Amino acid sequence: MRTVYLGTSEFAVEVLERLAATPHRPVLVITRPDRPRGRGRKLQPPPVAERAALLGVETLQPEDVNGEQARTAIAAAEPDAVVICAYGALVREPLLSAHELLNVHPSLLPRWRGAAPIERAIEAGDEETGVTIMRPTAELDAGPICLQRSEPIAPDDDYGSLAARLAALGGELLVEALDSQPPFRDQPDQGVTYAEKIAPADRRLDPDLPADRLERRARALTPHIGAYVEVDGGERLGVSRAALAAGVDDVPPGELAERDGHLLYGAAQGALELIEVQPAGKRSMDAAAWLRGRAGRDRT
Repeated sequence: MRTVYLGTSEFAVEVLERLAATPHRPVLVITRPDRPRGRGRKLQPPPVAERAALLGVETLQPEDVNGEQARTAIAAAEPDAVVICAYGALVREPLLSAHELLNVHPSLLPRWRGAAPIERAIEAGDEETGVTIMRPTAELDAGPICLQRSEPIAPDDDYGSLAARLAALGGELLVEALDSQPPFRDQPDQGVTYAEKIAPADRRLDPDLPADRLERRARALTPHIGAYVEVDGGERLGVSRAALAAGVDDVPPGELAERDGHLLYGAAQGALELIEVQPAGKRSMDAAAWLRGRAGRDRT
């Protein structure tokens, strides 16, 4: 089938590469405009734009995919299907009805409709998630489904490890859907949940929450967004890796404690061991190294 691909993020890169290796290789890629990225906040193209250039696929970066420029370009490509994966903006009418659309969504819909399905599944403690191939409609992620496959969530999965498996699965399912064109079925009305976009407040490891919830939150936001705790009167200490501190229940919520070289953080129920941390403006380091540096600072 002749396709046009809409995608932006690293997750969408894997799916694009899988699609490009088939007879359904896109004739046009639509992605978001260049944005400031990295510590220097330099203007850079999104990951899909970079990979499309390497693949030699024509790329367009409109400010609005629903605008006349983008709609005209898509129509000129004469696609049999427009494929969407982690594009980062809603497709609206009249584009929504102008072409056959397929969306690669990394959850088992109707669970976790919305912007952050992988993060929310990990944080909620779900034992499995998956990928759904569905047809977009005006209601967010509520369209009919043609293919769906599950993927277990391991106890040590973070966003990076789980997203990589789901992206590979998404590429496989997308190609299968284009090859076989299976029938669509409506989503059930039961079991609908929403994966809200990760807000700044969601990054904080709130000590009023149980330690097991905070451990899952840290994994859900690693390595792409990052969680943090507040120390020394509000200074942020990034948390790259954490684990439940078994049997520890005497560290006050929100306080840090050192026990035999281990860095503990008190929560409403239990405590976290902070294993790898990232001070502001510095690279990630073992918590033991951070403790040594802090002890040296306190002595001066």
